Amino acid sequence: MPNHSEVTSGVASGANAHYSPRLCNEDLAPTRDQNWSWYNIFSFWMSDVHSMGGYVVAASFFTLGLASWQVLLCLLVGICIVQLCANLVAKPSQMAGVPYAVISRQAFGVFGANIPAVIRGLIAFAWYGIQTYLAANALMLVLLKFFPSLSSMTQSSWLGLSQLGWCCFGVMWLLQAMVFWHGMSAIKRFIDVAGPAVYVVMVALAGWIVYKTGFDGISFTLASKQLSTGEQTWQMITATALVVSYFSGPLLNFGDFSRYGKNMGEIRRGNRWGLPFNFLLFSIVTVVIVSGTQSLFGRMITDPIETVSMVGNDVAVAIGLLTMIIATIGINIVANFVSPAFDFSNCSPQKISFRTGGMIAAVGSVLLTPWNLFQSPELIHYTLDVLGAFIGPLFGILVADFYLIKRSKVYVDDLFDDTPKGRYWYRGGFNPKAIAALLPSVGIGLVISFIPSLHAVANFSWFIGVALGAGCYRWLARADLEGSVAAYPGKVAVQKD
Repeated sequence: MPNHSEVTSGVASGANAHYSPRLCNEDLAPTRDQNWSWYNIFSFWMSDVHSMGGYVVAASFFTLGLASWQVLLCLLVGICIVQLCANLVAKPSQMAGVPYAVISRQAFGVFGANIPAVIRGLIAFAWYGIQTYLAANALMLVLLKFFPSLSSMTQSSWLGLSQLGWCCFGVMWLLQAMVFWHGMSAIKRFIDVAGPAVYVVMVALAGWIVYKTGFDGISFTLASKQLSTGEQTWQMITATALVVSYFSGPLLNFGDFSRYGKNMGEIRRGNRWGLPFNFLLFSIVTVVIVSGTQSLFGRMITDPIETVSMVGNDVAVAIGLLTMIIATIGINIVANFVSPAFDFSNCSPQKISFRTGGMIAAVGSVLLTPWNLFQSPELIHYTLDVLGAFIGPLFGILVADFYLIKRSKVYVDDLFDDTPKGRYWYRGGFNPKAIAALLPSVGIGLVISFIPSLHAVANFSWFIGVALGAGCYRWLARADLEGSVAAYPGKVAVQKD
C-alpha cells in the first residue's frame, strides 16, 4: 500500500462520486492498485532504454568526434541526471495515485492543466511515430531478407516513405494498438518481457562482433574527428545534455507509472537499477558494437538494424530484428501511448477515455510523417532540441511548485474540485502565474533552437527550460508558499520517506 501518513477520503475508500465529472473518470481517479514493485519500475526503464531509438541516439554521439570511452562517460553522467529527476517527479504522483496530467493541476489549475497535458500529448505524436518507423524499418529488412522480390515495392515513395515502408509502418502501428487496447495490466506484462529480450540480442550481437574482430578490434579511443581538448570537453557536455533531452519525454510523465508504485523506496530502487546500472551495461554493449563495426566493415555503423542485417546467418538476422521490433513496441507503448492516453483524457474525461486518448496520438503520429524527423544524426539532435524547449519548462514548473511552493503536500480531493472553493481553482480554473512562467520559458527555448548562431546552446534547451520555468514560477508564486498542514481544512497526502 502507499506509504502515506494521511490520504484523502476519495483515495482511502474509493468513493470518488463527489469528484467533478469534468475532471474525473475511472482512469484519472486516484488508483487503489499501488502494487508495482521495484522490478516493474526497472522493467519500465529497461523498455525505455533498450530500443532502436536509444541505440541510434547513443551511436550518433560518435559523429560529434568523441572517442568510445568519452561516449560511455557522457551516457553514464546523463543517465544519472535522469535518475535524479525521475525521483523528483515520481513523488507527487505516487503520493496521490494520479497521473501526470492530474498532478499538473496543482501548478496550472484544474483546467489550466490541459495546457501541459496537450503539449506532452503532442510531443508523444512525434515520438510514437519515430519509434514506429524504426520498428517498421526493421520489419522491412526482415521481409527483404527472406523475400527479395519485395524490393520492387521500395522503388517509389510517397511523403518520404516507400510502398513497402508504408505497409510495414501500418503493421507495426496495428500491433502496438492491440497491446495498448488491453490496458495497463497487459502493458505491465509486456514491458516485463520486452526489455530483457533485446538485451539477449544486443549481447549476442556484441559477442559476434568480438568473435569476428577479436578484442583488438574493439577500440575505446576510436573517434571520427580530430578535436582539441577544449572541443572534446564541449562535445562531451553537449552529448550529456542530449542524453537527458532524449529521456525528457518519459521523464516528464513518469508519474503516469510511479502512481502505481508501492512506495517511494520501491520506486527509487527501480530507478537506480533501471537507469545507471542498466544504462551502463547497455552503453558498453553499444560502444562495443559501434566501435567493432569500424574494424569489421571499415566504417562505423550507427544503425543497429543495419548491423544486425549484416550477420551472415539468415535465421539469426530474423530473430535479432524481430526482437528489436518487440523492444521498440515496448518503449512506444510505455512512453508514447500511455502518456497521451492520460493527457487527452484529462481534457474531456467523460468523452475521451484512456483508450481513445492513446488512439488520438497514434493517428496523429502518422500525420507528422515521423521518418522525416529522424533520418540523420544532425536531425535527431535538432528534434531533441525543439522537444526539450517545451518539456524543460513544464518539468521545472511542476517540480518548483510541488517542492518549493506546496512544500511536498498534495490535497487530492481538490485536484478534482471544479468549484471556486477548490484549492487549485486559482482564477477560473487556471493559474495565471504558472502560465506566465511557461510562455516566456518555452519562447526563449524555441528562439534558441531556431537561430543558427545559437545552435551550440540549443543542445541545452531542456536545462535552460527547466531553469527558466522553475525560476520564473518560484519568483511569481513567492507569495503562495504553503504553510503548515494544520492551517488548511481537509485531508492531505503527505509522504513519509
